[in-house]
Order: sequence, then structure tokens, then C-alpha cells
Amino acid sequence: MPKNGPSGHSSRVMEVVNVKIVFMGTPKLAAGVLKSLYEAGHEISAVVTQPDKPKGRSKALQMSPVKEYALQKGIEVFQPVRIRKPEAVEKLKEFDAEVFVVAAFGQILSQEILDMPKYGCINVHASLLPAYRGSAPIQWCIINGEEKTGVTIMQMDAGIDTGDMLLKKEVPILPSDTAESLSDKLEMAGGEAIVEALGLLERGELKAIPQNEAESSYVSMIDKAMGRIDFSRSAAEIDRLIRGLYPWPSAFTSYKGKTLKIWEAAPLLEETDGQRRMPYM
Repeated sequence: MPKNGPSGHSSRVMEVVNVKIVFMGTPKLAAGVLKSLYEAGHEISAVVTQPDKPKGRSKALQMSPVKEYALQKGIEVFQPVRIRKPEAVEKLKEFDAEVFVVAAFGQILSQEILDMPKYGCINVHASLLPAYRGSAPIQWCIINGEEKTGVTIMQMDAGIDTGDMLLKKEVPILPSDTAESLSDKLEMAGGEAIVEALGLLERGELKAIPQNEAESSYVSMIDKAMGRIDFSRSAAEIDRLIRGLYPWPSAFTSYKGKTLKIWEAAPLLEETDGQRRMPYM
């Protein structure tokens, strides 16, 4: 845990037993992390997730994967439109949690919320910090051609993914990995990492390492416009774009006046001067 973190929870790692958790998360990756916590026997007071959202042509409301899992297990669900609103903050206090575990929740926590639990807010971030801070590290790691990524368990502070690092797990990125397949791997790694980190917390053995700002990097959000393929780019770059944007928002091009989505592709070998080589080498 941080010695003097912005959240004010300095030197708080003590001998504790089975801390009470409020879990905050929304997508499938977060649901996998929640499942790991539940199956490990941790006490989860409540789950906080984004409100149900309309989907498809019917606009029928759809629950988040985190909500679906919580309801299956009989865990109380709280869905604030704005987590920073006074009424939402008061509701969080009612759960009397000792630590908030956050995984891709989708809303920014106020300093008041960061300071609320005894052991602060711990984030499951899908990159090897301090690299790839931000909201779309999985996609960008593939698009940028990284050979490995991972999960960082981090003590949250007022910055964007800037808090002290508590535990890391590396995950290799295969040439065939898409954002979907890599997310599945990180979901499993994140679940393992947070269970291990909380075990260390409960034994008073969790240690914090400050991030090196000189090695930090931020990535932007993913939007649909990023998917348009520029065929002047190398085959390797196009391949990574296609894989990094699968299944959403998908890489695409135009053909006979219509949008053509491309979900899978692979650079092919070609012969030049009697030698076989990859066209992007």
C-alpha cells in the first residue's frame, strides 16, 4: 500500500482477516474478476455497475455482465447514473466495505469515494503499468505490436492509473490474438492477481511500488472511425488493426459504395528475387 498516496490511506496494511469488499465493474472482463473473488470465498457486500443500456434495434435494456453474475449469486447490485452524486456516495457508505475493488467500472471515482474504505480502492488494470494507462490498453497493445501485456493491481489515487503498483502478472500476446481473445486471457490473469493481492492484504504483506513517470504512456479511447483501413500501411500494421479492433468496432473498408467489415486477415508470404519474405518486412 502507498506510504503517502494522494488518497490519504498511508501505511494501512495491517493484520486483517477476509476484508469486506464492494466490487465495481461493468464488462465481461470485470465479471470474470468478480467470479474469481466470489469463488475464492471473499465477502462481497455489493456490486456497483453501470445502468442497464438499450441495445440493438429493439432498444431493449440489457444488463451488464457484472450485474448478471451478481444476480445469479444473490449479491446486491447498485447502478448509479453518476457515482459522484451525493446520494450515490451515501449509498456506498451503507455497504460498510473495507476495500473497493474496481475493474473497468466506467466512471471516475471522486476523492471522497477513494478515501471511504479503510484500505482504499484497488484497481485491476489491463496493462503492465506505467505503460498503457487509459481506457483501451488491450486494443492498443495489439495495434502497436506489443509482444506481451498483463495485469497490474494498483492502489487508486486521484490520477488516471497513476497509483502505486501492488502486484503484476504478465501475459504474452500471440500473433493470432484479437482484442477478444486477449481480453479473455487478461480476465483470467486479473482474477488470479486480485485474489493473490487480497490474500497478501489480509496477511499484512501487500507492498506498494510507485510508478516510474518517465516510463508512463497513455492511450486514447477506441472509436469507430479508427477502423477504416489505410491500405498504404504495411500488411503487419493492417493485420494488427484488424485484430486489435475485433470484435468492436471492427476494421472496415468500402466496396462498391458499401461498408465492408473485415474480421480476420493474415499477411501472406511472397517471393522476391527467389527469396520468400513477408510483404511487410
